[in-house]
Amino acid sequence: MKITVVLLVFLNYLGMAQTNETIVSGNSKLNYTTFGAGKPILIINGGPGMNSDGFAYVAQELAKMNFQTIIYDQRGTGKSTIENPNNKNITMDLMTEDIENLRRHLKIEKWSIFGHSFGGIMATYYATKHPETIDKLIFSSSGGVNMKFTLYLQERLNNNLTKSEKDSLSFYQRKRDSGDNSDETIAKRAQFLAKAYVFDKSNSDVIAQRLTQINFTVNSLVIENLQKINFDCSTLFSNFKRPVLVLQGKNDIISVETAQEIATTFPHSKLILIENCGHYGWLDANELYFNSINKFLNN
Repeated sequence: MKITVVLLVFLNYLGMAQTNETIVSGNSKLNYTTFGAGKPILIINGGPGMNSDGFAYVAQELAKMNFQTIIYDQRGTGKSTIENPNNKNITMDLMTEDIENLRRHLKIEKWSIFGHSFGGIMATYYATKHPETIDKLIFSSSGGVNMKFTLYLQERLNNNLTKSEKDSLSFYQRKRDSGDNSDETIAKRAQFLAKAYVFDKSNSDVIAQRLTQINFTVNSLVIENLQKINFDCSTLFSNFKRPVLVLQGKNDIISVETAQEIATTFPHSKLILIENCGHYGWLDANELYFNSINKFLNN
C-alpha cells in the first residue's frame, strides 16, 4: 500500500534518483529509493541500526552499469519508522518480510542482492527464506554465514588502530557506556572507530559521519535476535544454484577466513581478495571493486 511518492530531481551530489517512496510493511513503514533502469539489484546496507544514505553512491555507480538499483532503510532506521522498537517488532524474520514486501510492491520476479557487512547477513537469511527470488548474490565485506566472526571482531578492530587511537576510542566508549550520549561524545567515538574500517585513513571522516547515525536501540535488538535464533546458515545452501560473488579486503576487520567460509557455503561462488583494502572496497580500491562487480553481473 502506497503512502507517498516523491520524484527526486536532485539528491545532493549523488545525481538523479528515479523514485523515493514509503510503503507499509506489516507494522512498519518502509522507505526506499531507486536509481537507474534495467535488471533490479537490491542493496542491503550494513549496521545493524544504520540508514541507507551512505549507499546511494554505490547504488548510483551500479546504476551506471545499466541496472535498476534499490536502497532502503531497514525497519526502525532512517525514514523507515516503527512505533516503540522492541524485541517483538525488530527481528530477522520481520526484516526479511520487509524485503519480500518491497519486492512484491515493485513487482519484481527475480532480483540480485548486494549485501554489505550486516547486509550480507541479512542477504543470507533472506536467501534461506526466498531463494527462488534471487538471480545473483554479492557479499561485500560481509558478516559471516554464522556468528563466529563476532569472536574475533574486537581484536581485529584494535589491530587496525594505533595505541593512541585505541586509547581515545576506549575513553569515548566508556563515556557513552556510562550514559553520555552527547553529540560530542558520539562524534568523537565515531572519529576514532572509523579509522579501523579503512586502509586509507584519509577516508575515515566519511565513515565517521556514518557512524554517528547509528540507532543503538535497533542495533542491540537485531544482535539480540541473531543470538536468539542461533543464526547459522552454513549448511543450508548446498543446493543453491545461483552465482555468488564474495568481495573481501585483506585489511578488513572481517577476516579472510570468514569470506572463505561464505564462499565455501555457496557452491557457485567466486571469492576476490583485495590488497590494501579495509571494510569499504569502494573507498580503498574503487576501480577494482566496481570492475569486479560489473564483470560478475554481466557474465
